Amino acid sequence: MKKYLLKLYVTGKTPRSEKAIINLKRICRDYLNEEYELQVIDVIENPQYAEEDKILATPTLIRVLPPPIRRIIGDLSEKDKVLIGLDLEKMLHS
Repeated sequence: MKKYLLKLYVTGKTPRSEKAIINLKRICRDYLNEEYELQVIDVIENPQYAEEDKILATPTLIRVLPPPIRRIIGDLSEKDKVLIGLDLEKMLHS
């Protein structure tokens, strides 16, 4: 089982959605190695999942595992804020 389970909610194939996906994949590659599972969920195609997770804005990243659940809203372009939001700030200076 992977150490991190991340869900990224996006709305369609917009530039903002694509930017969030690219930014998150880069952060995962650089800081989480192979210890993560990433699910990209389009709220247009799967509105029921967005409703279940109470998504109010996109892009929204949810770290499901490890607990506690953490949420980050935005295009994930500010790497330091994403690492802090994911509770990975120890990796900021590594």
